[in-house]
Amino acid sequence: MTLQLYGIPNCDTVKKARTFLTAAGIVHDFHDYKKAGVPADALARWVARWGWEAVLNRAGTTFKALPDAEKAGLDADKAIALMLANPSMIKRPIVEGEGVALIGFKPDAWAGAF
Repeated sequence: MTLQLYGIPNCDTVKKARTFLTAAGIVHDFHDYKKAGVPADALARWVARWGWEAVLNRAGTTFKALPDAEKAGLDADKAIALMLANPSMIKRPIVEGEGVALIGFKPDAWAGAF
C-alpha cells in the first residue's frame, strides 16, 4: 500500500503534514477529499480504528455551522452520514500506509511512526 495522505490542501495542518513528509523524503499520494470526496470504505475503516468521535472534527467551522437539530443525538451512523456529505467535517490529516495509520498531525508522533 502506498502512503496515502487525506485532507484538504488549504488546511494549515495538512500543509504542515505534507511539508513533514516531503522533508523526510517520504513518498505519498494526496487525496483531496474536498474535491474527490471521501471514500466510504476509508471512512468506515477510520471510524472502526479511532471511533467516530475522534474522526469527526467538531471544532471546525463546517460542523459549527450546522443547525442544532443536525448536531443533536449524534451517533456513529449520523456522524458518518454527516462526514460523507461534508468531508470538511473529517479531522485532518489522516495518513495510512504499510504499518502506519495516523489521525491529526503531531510532529513527534509522526517522527516515531516513520
